[in-house]
Amino acid sequence: MTETYRPRRSVLYVPASNDKALAKISSLACDAVIIDLEDAVAPADKLFAREKLAGIFANRPGRRWEMVVRINPRSSEWGADDLLAAASCEPDAILLPKVDTPRDVLEAGDVLDDNFSPDEVKLWAMIETPKALLNIGPIAELGRDPASRLVCFVAGTNDLVKDTGILATPDRRYLTPWLMQMVLAARAGGLDLLDGVFNDFRDLDGFARECAEAAAMGFDGKSLIHPAQIDAANRAFAPSAEAVAEARSVKEAFALAENAGRQVIALNGKMLERLHLAQAEKLLAKAAAIGACQRGMIGNSPQE
Repeated sequence: MTETYRPRRSVLYVPASNDKALAKISSLACDAVIIDLEDAVAPADKLFAREKLAGIFANRPGRRWEMVVRINPRSSEWGADDLLAAASCEPDAILLPKVDTPRDVLEAGDVLDDNFSPDEVKLWAMIETPKALLNIGPIAELGRDPASRLVCFVAGTNDLVKDTGILATPDRRYLTPWLMQMVLAARAGGLDLLDGVFNDFRDLDGFARECAEAAAMGFDGKSLIHPAQIDAANRAFAPSAEAVAEARSVKEAFALAENAGRQVIALNGKMLERLHLAQAEKLLAKAAAIGACQRGMIGNSPQE
């Protein structure tokens, strides 16, 4: 679990084999990019895509946003070599698909331990199989152990629909119970959580609605398939100006001399506890981190 909030509102998949898409990423306002070796790359292009990783990261622009590599499943013919090739590029994280049990994360971490400290290369995990949902609690608990490297869950909603046979409705009524299960597990494990992709990139209104619903459910951001989706995701998963103003007023109220040491105070007709102060401070930190990211900075370190 990372101590400093890092925005992951908008996380764009970019095929490692698509030179045109790769050329555009330095100009995008997304919080993270996932260089994809898995679903977005045809089997015939898998080796070619993997070979491109070194060049992609050698030409990486300043670390204004995270760069993550999604490898193929480690059980596939490409997965083991993908993991080593991705790690050699020192991405911010490696996204593991088809995670079913904690062992899938731990075994990948064991491979990385030979050459990289847990602070150098993190792991993200796709939650996209029925078995992953059955084991999601123990998987999420790895987030409490820094040595596991796990910092983020990504919902694989398309695969869950496929594997379970549920009907994919616009309101995601049949998916929602599982999405909320992911939220609970991620919070228990101190992990970030990204919603699955919205397939119709031309339907920006529908995408914005789904982002708003995911933000209300407690997701930290959304995985994207097209740059046109970035702005809506950034807006949906960022604190509103009204929320920031309210959080600031809560913090200022608790800071008053007459409220020193009090566990409960009154503000604008509402009773507030210390937990509300903690929520306000977290929201303000989130807003500050997003502002720094938008200025080309992460934390207090200027980016190139």
